[in-house]
This record gives sequence, structure tokens and C-alpha cells, in this order.
Amino acid sequence: MSLGENLKVKFALIKSSGSRLSSKIPIAYIDLRVFAHATEDVDKVLTAVRNLIPAELIDTVVFKKSNLTGHHGNPIVHLETKIKDRKVAQAVVEKLSQGLPISDKETLSSEIGQHVEKGNLYLRLDKQSACLGELRLCQTDPIHLRIHFKKHTVEEVVDICRSFGLLP
Repeated sequence: MSLGENLKVKFALIKSSGSRLSSKIPIAYIDLRVFAHATEDVDKVLTAVRNLIPAELIDTVVFKKSNLTGHHGNPIVHLETKIKDRKVAQAVVEKLSQGLPISDKETLSSEIGQHVEKGNLYLRLDKQSACLGELRLCQTDPIHLRIHFKKHTVEEVVDICRSFGLLP
């Protein structure tokens, strides 16, 4: 079953189970950003970020590159994108849900109040792991994600995340 078919089935099941979620995509957009420091290969960092996006949709996401200078004059490259296509955003969240280990999902669940604000879910993912095709939460020098939901309360965001399997 393709990713798109899988998502359609998932939302049909949610709708038929009487959940508060409708069949409409509950994600408004996703902001992705990451810094590549002087000691890092920009192409590898971009590969790490692209590993968060389903392969069949990678060409639909364009990254903006900005050259910055650090405090000590060191070059820093900032890569960012805003995924506005709701189907692509939904597919990214689905991939995150499938790729995050249960231990990270449990940690996220226990700390959810620190990750949700005004309808946004903030996640930080490990660049090294993402470069290897694995997804892990981290706090140090991460890939930053802001997933903006149409719903705004913490409870609504938690319900949506659970329906995607992002939370246990």
C-alpha cells in the first residue's frame, strides 16, 4: 500500500471510529530549519533534513539557503523551508510517526507541555541520526521542526498526534 493510500485509510478509520478529527488534514504547515556549521558538510546536512520527507515527495520541497557568520567569524549555513502543501505536511508527520522509536514517543508524551504552544508542536531531531536515515529526538544542534495545526489547544494537538501515532 502506498503512503497516500495508507493515509487515506488511516483518516477513514479515524472518521468512522467517532474521533473528533474529521477527514480534513489537520496540519496547516510545517517549518523545517537547520544550521550547518563550518565543520559540517552542507550536502550531508541537507540529506539529513531531506530524510524526514518521503522520497516520492522530496522534489516538492525547496530549501532556502542563507550564509551566516558565527560569533567568532566562522561560516554557518542556514537551511529552511515551509511545507505549505497539507498533503506533503501530512506525509512528513506520518513518516515521523513511523520512524521515531517508542522511547522517543514516550519521552515526547511525558514532556508534551514543553513542546506545544499556540497550536504548534515543536520537535528537535538529531542531525547525525537523520543523516543515517534514522529519526531520534535530541536537544543539541538539531533539525528544528514546527508543525502548525489548525487546532490550538494542547488537548487537540495531543489528540491529532495520537491519531498519527506520534504519541503512544
